[in-house]
Amino acid sequence: MTSNISNDINKNINGSLVIGVLLIVLGIIAIAIPTVSTIFAETWFALILISSGFAKLVYATQTRQQGGFLWKLLLSGLYIATGVMLFVYPRTGILTLTLLLGSFLLTEGIFELILAFRIRPQQNWTWVLGDGIITLILGAMVWFQWPFNAPWLLGTLVGVSVLFTGVSRVMLSWNARTALDQSDSPTSA
Repeated sequence: MTSNISNDINKNINGSLVIGVLLIVLGIIAIAIPTVSTIFAETWFALILISSGFAKLVYATQTRQQGGFLWKLLLSGLYIATGVMLFVYPRTGILTLTLLLGSFLLTEGIFELILAFRIRPQQNWTWVLGDGIITLILGAMVWFQWPFNAPWLLGTLVGVSVLFTGVSRVMLSWNARTALDQSDSPTSA
């Protein structure tokens, strides 16, 4: 019985390790060809908006009697129209999403700075301050280099995120394998 459980855990660890390695490879590819990655990310976002719009449309028709039907219908139309526009005009979508990312980072940086000074009496408040400063700098970099950074920025960021997700998954899998090996060793019994 213990052997079966150990085999199942080992299969899960191996599967997680394989996924982690795959994510690392995909992250490196995304970073290596950021323009393609940016177009892929923008198109994926467009498809998500379109799908969400149709889901909202179905919800609006199913809840017609509960009120707010017109607003639900308009909201679903906004989602669908935005998704279609991003899908049909990917270059404009990339420019828009990059500008939105810069705006988001600038706003987040300002909020983090405000938060840092609000929690200043607490220990380690400087970590929040540092996060705010770095986020504000990143947002400014996106804004001041826009639109020249738009073709590569989103793809690079997605690639870095996927790469680090893969690395963390590999490391967690190795830690799990090490812990499992230690628990199966005769000296641990």
